[in-house]
Amino acid sequence: MDLTVVAYVVYLLVSVGLTIWVARTLSRHGRVFLADVLHGNEKLADAVNHLLVVGFYLVNLGFVALYLSREQAVADARQLLEALSVKLGVVLLVLGVMHLANVYVLNRIRRRGVLERGQTPPVPPAGWTPPAGRPQGPGTGPWATPATGA
Repeated sequence: MDLTVVAYVVYLLVSVGLTIWVARTLSRHGRVFLADVLHGNEKLADAVNHLLVVGFYLVNLGFVALYLSREQAVADARQLLEALSVKLGVVLLVLGVMHLANVYVLNRIRRRGVLERGQTPPVPPAGWTPPAGRPQGPGTGPWATPATGA
């Protein structure tokens, strides 16, 4: 059997297997996060979770299919491993970037929901406390210019 075909088969099996594993893991553990983002609406969380998984499959499996072809034939075992490592590495990076993008978007939605529920975000400090041994009073903060004496 041609080693290029072996590379294609191994690439497809590993890539599809990784995509399915990542999608199931994200779906299972992301459901709780979605329920919190959607204010405890379990039915809506399940629907959004399912839609995210379908989108995840479509994008990742589409990328795996488009990235299948190889310009050069695989001549030996070394080239087979090199080709597989590059292709699988790119697939793993795409899976990771998609995961981080999903988490980022959902966290933004969650933050907006927290603000809408009336919970206040952290506020900046209202004052400044100088370190021990430093003078206090007007004009002695960290940005004060040193006074020139006469």
